[in-house]
Amino acid sequence: MKILITGINGFVGTNFTNNWYKNHKIFGLDIRQPDKEGVEHTFGWDELGKVPPVDAIVHLAGKAHDTKNQSLSQVYFDVNTGLTQKIFDYFLQSDARTFIFFSSVKAAADSVPGDVLTEEVVPAPVGPYGESKIRAEEYITRAKNQEPRAKTKNIYILRPCMIHGPGNKGNLNLLYSVVKKGIPWPLGAYENRRSFCSIDNISYVVEQLIVKGNIESGIYHVGDDEPLSTNELIGLISESVGKKSHIWKLPKGMMSAAASVGGTLHLPLNKERLRKLTENYVVSNGKIKQALGIDKMPVSAKEGMRKTLDSFR
Repeated sequence: MKILITGINGFVGTNFTNNWYKNHKIFGLDIRQPDKEGVEHTFGWDELGKVPPVDAIVHLAGKAHDTKNQSLSQVYFDVNTGLTQKIFDYFLQSDARTFIFFSSVKAAADSVPGDVLTEEVVPAPVGPYGESKIRAEEYITRAKNQEPRAKTKNIYILRPCMIHGPGNKGNLNLLYSVVKKGIPWPLGAYENRRSFCSIDNISYVVEQLIVKGNIESGIYHVGDDEPLSTNELIGLISESVGKKSHIWKLPKGMMSAAASVGGTLHLPLNKERLRKLTENYVVSNGKIKQALGIDKMPVSAKEGMRKTLDSFR
């Protein structure tokens, strides 16, 4: 297969290239950088018309979630919505058969309503990241239903959980650094569970959607089979760095009171941050597994997390 990956120089694009290049011809679309191993050629965004015919387009390029809230809202819509519209319009006019857009579970819900997040949820994103992603989803869905050329193509919107793997940066690295330094985790009384997504699992899913060619178009959540609690995650990090984990199960009432004071004094721990650190965010991957005809993902949650953590060393 000939596959065009937008944002190919990023974390996910790099891992996809490493996993696929022996079996497929990979082309990139990104801010120009020297071509790397496994990539036939990387084109700049102003060279879209020079891209050779491909079988599939995997659209990864986007403005990532800014946890420090430093970016202007319009940047998210310019990139996550506007750029997606541009590449999807290109896809509709091309001979490519498959289009895969990387959205996010945050486009569906900032917090999970009920026990498990499924594709049937009415989207209620909070903030420019999720809002710009859902706007892009709406554009693709509308075009899929209205454009005659779209009816003969495979169009997938994927909403992955937090993707992790070699080269991953973000909150997982921060927690890894905290545990490595021996700093105790004070929220051990909260047994919150969260879904993650190993890069190996998402790579497998996307490749299957491309090569099978007969999976029904639609929206699919993607994540590992088993959620992990923060306490389990800290245990895995401690195992990886060869240190004993320090988990303090301080009373929830005490932590809630500390968060209230923290909000008043503008300290790092406030009510909103406490909620984010201790809430459940479990996502169902049942629909995509049923579509692919599999009972479980290739890599278990703990196996994938261990691989990621070991790569940090």
